[in-house]
Amino acid sequence: AHQALEHRKYRHTEVLPLYARLSARDQDRVFNPGPQRRIVLATNVAETSLTVPRIHYVVDPGLARVKRYSPRLKLDRLHVEPVSQASADQRKGRCGRIAPGTCYRIYSEADFESRASYTDPEIRRAALAGVILRMLSLGLGSDGDRGGKRRRGREGAEGRGNASLVEDFPFIDPPDPRAIADGWQQLSELGAVDDRRRLTPTGRTMAKLPVDVKLARMLVAAQAHGCLHEMLAIASFLGIQDPRERPADQRAAADAAHAQFRDAKSEFVGILRLWDAYRIAHEDMTQSQLRKWCDRNFLGFLRMREWRELHRQLKLQCEDSWGRVGLGLPPREAASVAGQDPPCGHVELHRALIAGLPTQLGHRTERGQYEGPRGRKFQLFPGSPLASKPPPWVLSATLLDTEKVWSLTNAAIEPEWAMAELPHLLARRHFDPRWSRSQGRVIGSEQVSLFGLVLAPKKPIHYGGLYPEESRDIFVRDGLVTGEINTRSAFVARNRKTLAQAEEEEAKQRRAGLVVDEEWMAQWYRDRIPAEITSAQALDAWYAKLPANAKQALEWTRDDLLVADGADADLFPAFIALGQARLAVRYRFEPGAVDDGMTVVVPLHLLNALDPSRLSWLAPGFVADKAAAMIRTLPKALRRNFVPAPDFARAFAEAHGRADAEADAFAGTLARFLKRMTGAEVTGGDFEEAALEPHLRANL
Repeated sequence: AHQALEHRKYRHTEVLPLYARLSARDQDRVFNPGPQRRIVLATNVAETSLTVPRIHYVVDPGLARVKRYSPRLKLDRLHVEPVSQASADQRKGRCGRIAPGTCYRIYSEADFESRASYTDPEIRRAALAGVILRMLSLGLGSDGDRGGKRRRGREGAEGRGNASLVEDFPFIDPPDPRAIADGWQQLSELGAVDDRRRLTPTGRTMAKLPVDVKLARMLVAAQAHGCLHEMLAIASFLGIQDPRERPADQRAAADAAHAQFRDAKSEFVGILRLWDAYRIAHEDMTQSQLRKWCDRNFLGFLRMREWRELHRQLKLQCEDSWGRVGLGLPPREAASVAGQDPPCGHVELHRALIAGLPTQLGHRTERGQYEGPRGRKFQLFPGSPLASKPPPWVLSATLLDTEKVWSLTNAAIEPEWAMAELPHLLARRHFDPRWSRSQGRVIGSEQVSLFGLVLAPKKPIHYGGLYPEESRDIFVRDGLVTGEINTRSAFVARNRKTLAQAEEEEAKQRRAGLVVDEEWMAQWYRDRIPAEITSAQALDAWYAKLPANAKQALEWTRDDLLVADGADADLFPAFIALGQARLAVRYRFEPGAVDDGMTVVVPLHLLNALDPSRLSWLAPGFVADKAAAMIRTLPKALRRNFVPAPDFARAFAEAHGRADAEADAFAGTLARFLKRMTGAEVTGGDFEEAALEPHLRANL
């Protein structure tokens, strides 16, 4: 509207804006009229006793941007809404003060008649945490007496009336129950009240500080973190209107002047730099020089003075609570300088800020928005120094809903700071327990969230300290049974060696299930090892104190592991003879493996001395299986003479199974045996040895 009217260039007319963020000099122009006609564009002057000179006409659109706190969204909303009849009448009263005037309402009379008579009182539009805290500290509220008398004093604050403290208080305009519930919730999140809605020591200290509850909680945390001096400057700044001015015709110059105090990572550090610069200027300059300094840096002189006065009052209040230690002004060389962290430490300062703003942090999403607790989404205010390079995590002093939700006064933070500062608000979910051989214990993953905002998606944890029973089962099953454990307890290695021998017996007979299963082994360990042992370190400490007989009882024997009698050693010899040499033999039962079956270990110099006919017999334990398999490879016309094949194979194994010295190959000997048994004409060439399974041929 201002630009549109300026472009008309009406003769002898000046167009003046009037709103709170204007500099004092620009606002003064409205109250010092010259000889020309004046058009004043104001946002809202209805609720004040403000009189603008020489106003004869008022044009009222019937709208105002009203600040309301939303208990559902838990933030301030600044939306445009119709004004009440009383506000409309006050706007009308801006004209005709010194002469007859006219008010034009650019909405219908029916619309006017349908509006509320009066504007909602502030107690129905504001957050109530501060109100409740003040009432608790004063002992105001219901004590349950029939006469409805209110108890005053400390007893009322600690008594049974806290639950109905605000609900039963005789307010002229009772607040919304949802706002009351939100106030209690906010006090609980800040640690000001306990589960029974009684003041905590932190809450009593907060109640002594005459500022918003969030700012009071920051000061309490700052005292604990050793950065109270810095937090006093920040809290007093947040408690007033921003003193930095940006005149419409000098915005570039104002931004350049303010840039000297900026910090790329934290606007709170920028506030400290501004405070330090102003404090030094205040000490060195006269009143007139200080006013000029403020003008040069586009700072409101009166608001800077208000900032200093609020800082002084808070400083005195903190001295009463905690004494003068740490509250004196720092020396000039300790002041925050551009590009450096505050003297108290960057982390400590922002952890104290998080304590007062526990739900006003967010994580940047792929779309560039920030996601905060309770599913809230917001964006960095475009004028923020962090907007040009948004950090992954941000903390905001103010979240304001003006159709879009903007975050004002921001700082880049790390989620670990919030996790350290807000343990009472975090939700933790543990998952994916697993055995770690390198750590010698069961570890897991932890998801840490703050009202739905995930701060740590997969943080490694010691699972045994949280879930000992489940961890013991994993320790036994994945550590002891499998041998995947680094331990000084000798029984584990010995048991693994015994198990390997038992599995070798199973491989020789090619019979699955000959060795006990892992569940048996795990239960065996559970029955003998104490329940509290869930790690390699605890196992070694326990084992070292055992007597010799108890240590011996922890070791397996071959008979413990075999559920049936073992194989005959003659059927599966460990060596075969080659002249004067003995060649080692290994056995493996794993179909598909390259060394499945029988493997002969041959020194290279003996390779040409091997007898293929001897190797075709394999170990005696394989003779029956190989004979049956070869009978099945015969042509059908011949094969039907040797049914059932396993019976003929067993008979052949009984006759020739130990024939280590047989000169003929396996196929020829089997053909002669079958011809002798049935009279059918069969030769060694009738068998299709290439069709045999791999384990029925020797591996070298």
